[in-house]
Amino acid sequence: MSLIGEIFSRKKPLICYFMAGYPSLEKSYETAKALIQSGADILEVGVPFSDPVADGPTIQVAHEKAVKDGITPVNVFQLTEKLKKEFPDIPLILMTYYNPIYVMGEQDFCKLAKEKGADGFIVPDLPPEEAENFKRIANSSGLETIFLLAPTSHERRIKLIGEMSDSFIYYVSLTGITGERDTLPWEELENKVRQIKKITGKKVAVGFGVSKKEHTQKLSQISDGVIVGSAVVKLQGKADIEGIKSLVKQLKEGME
Repeated sequence: MSLIGEIFSRKKPLICYFMAGYPSLEKSYETAKALIQSGADILEVGVPFSDPVADGPTIQVAHEKAVKDGITPVNVFQLTEKLKKEFPDIPLILMTYYNPIYVMGEQDFCKLAKEKGADGFIVPDLPPEEAENFKRIANSSGLETIFLLAPTSHERRIKLIGEMSDSFIYYVSLTGITGERDTLPWEELENKVRQIKKITGKKVAVGFGVSKKEHTQKLSQISDGVIVGSAVVKLQGKADIEGIKSLVKQLKEGME
């Protein structure tokens, strides 16, 4: 069983996204360390990109700053290598747009990612219909692929995503871009997660809009895992390590 699968087999994980290289490489390492020490079970490592179409304003700013500072995938791999050495039991999922993979080459990107401590990929702009070759290369390198499902996804697409995703499916709680929300469509979420699990037989983690204890409390009753991103990145941009620790502890309390 993979490291990601092993985590899901014994708990409902809190999955935390942070941007590599934001506001600096060292500060992003401190962010990652704070997330883990405060209770994050899995980390999503953002790979900076110039055109992050799926992301909201908070994460867009992080992409822009890191790209402007010259942070490359190689720098991200240096960070994952350092984290994996210190925290070998924490899965690291690279959340990257497809362009950096294409530029380096799928084979080389996957090989380097595995060597430097990554456990899997989320590539939001790579549709499953076009991802067979990448999935084959990633899986043969010992890396998982995780795909996103939206509230508008029909049954045929849910089935396809279920076939293409490994340990879990990332369900996007809302249509639109990432960002914190005050409330989420709870009834719709519960019905959709139940439908996805019935069709695919896969674990389902929910993200987009998650920012408070109340959210993780309700989502942990509905889903198999909870994903938080923008709320972390907002604090990351201020290098507010204590704020990050406090946020994660509150979110984790909601899940317990």
